[in-house]
Amino acid sequence: MRYAQGGGLTYAERAARERLRLQAVECFECGQKNAEIAVVLRISVRSVERWRRSWREGGEAGVLSKGSPGRPRLSEIQIVRLERELECGPLAHGWADQRWTLARIKTLIGQLFHVSYTVEGAWQLLKRHGWSWQQPTRRAIERDDSAVEVWKKGTWPRVRASRQSVAYTSKIQ
Repeated sequence: MRYAQGGGLTYAERAARERLRLQAVECFECGQKNAEIAVVLRISVRSVERWRRSWREGGEAGVLSKGSPGRPRLSEIQIVRLERELECGPLAHGWADQRWTLARIKTLIGQLFHVSYTVEGAWQLLKRHGWSWQQPTRRAIERDDSAVEVWKKGTWPRVRASRQSVAYTSKIQ
């Protein structure tokens, strides 16, 4: 069941809904009609029809709540271990470079905990625990930061000034 505002039912709301289902089961056993049950319990007829079908197929156990659909698949201890493993880097886990991808993280979760996540699910898990996506900047091995600073302070202002004057004069003509 999807909700426009996101989320779903809290534990207390699920328990209240469960009580309504059990009251509906009592009404089913007494032979009441769906419309009567809906009015008494102040719910939709469609919900009563759905519950009655579940009750016919599985008895009282058929209408009981299955629990929250969003149960976490990794415990807090497992998440701490995952974070430790991620900090070790991809090289420690057999990949050729130092770049974590969601596909690699998904594979790592499967190897460590025997739990299957989708790529999107792995991203949601990481995001919930404060991780963010970052793309590493590529820098040449030969890069000399001090030479770059000298160039920025000395050469770049002259280059920029000449470009601006050329652009300005071409607009006048």
